[in-house]
Amino acid sequence: MSSTLNILNKNIAGILCCAIFFVLTSCDEDLTKINRNDDTNFPSQVINNAKIIQRDSGMIKLRATAPLIEKYEYIDSPYIVARKGINILFYDKKKPKTPGKIDAKFAKFNEKKKFYEARGNVRIITNENQMFAMQSVFWDQAKRTIYTTDTVYVTDKDGSTLIGANGMRAKDDFSEYTFFNSSGNISTQKIPEQGR
Repeated sequence: MSSTLNILNKNIAGILCCAIFFVLTSCDEDLTKINRNDDTNFPSQVINNAKIIQRDSGMIKLRATAPLIEKYEYIDSPYIVARKGINILFYDKKKPKTPGKIDAKFAKFNEKKKFYEARGNVRIITNENQMFAMQSVFWDQAKRTIYTTDTVYVTDKDGSTLIGANGMRAKDDFSEYTFFNSSGNISTQKIPEQGR
């Protein structure tokens, strides 16, 4: 009888050990799944005092400086962010010695969508010396379109001003643009005389 009792106790102890093992293992798996999601929420690359030069066929296309750039690539939609501001000089083949400029307090680039956004006191100065000032701007690189719904203030090199109260849409080289609900002061030199 005592040997049957010992065998029964050993079987119960074995079953309890197996049950505890499976409970702990299933808890560990759940924690692993939770932690795996958190592990993607960190930058894979961090650059302090970044100085970036982008070239195309030997010609400099872009120079960027930023106090901090972080790259998040272990997520479904990888992106690069400059949380502490960015300054970009962009060069055009037509005027390679006169770059355009972009300044912003925050910038983000979605790599898969080829989509840029800049926020916070955004200033764009074209190589034709036109200045665009707004709080946010978006660049869809695939569609070659820049746009915003914020109020845009434009100052031309001759002092003319234009305000797009409901934003603007432009080609990314600023060769064409449309302002929504616009007003401003335009130099009389730009107004054509009748009959011409």
